[in-house]
Amino acid sequence: MANILTVNHRENVHLDPQKLTDLYAQLGESGAEDVVCRAIEELAVRLTHCERLWRQRDVENLRKSARSLIAISEQIGMMAMAQIARDVTTAIDADDFPAVGATLFRLIRVGENSLTAVWEQHDLSI
Repeated sequence: MANILTVNHRENVHLDPQKLTDLYAQLGESGAEDVVCRAIEELAVRLTHCERLWRQRDVENLRKSARSLIAISEQIGMMAMAQIARDVTTAIDADDFPAVGATLFRLIRVGENSLTAVWEQHDLSI
């Protein structure tokens, strides 16, 4: 009988609450919530798009999409997500496709957890 090992990936979410505090101070509650909601929606769409591009082997557009995640995630304090998106682009630039796959799927895991954390932290509703 074969032994089967199941690996469960758990990623820590790193949010910079000061980024959100600054955003709320600059734009007010309504304006900041609008920006955060739009950013969360855009990040979710782009994460899905990144995965689709990887499966289509469209590395050029994957790089563009990963780069776009950096600024959006930094805007709302998702610093881990921004760094991992940088790592994806670095791996693409190095033509290290096993690293691209590994970091991309790490980005997706962290991204999903980060989106949930921001949503829950601010009790946002659509």
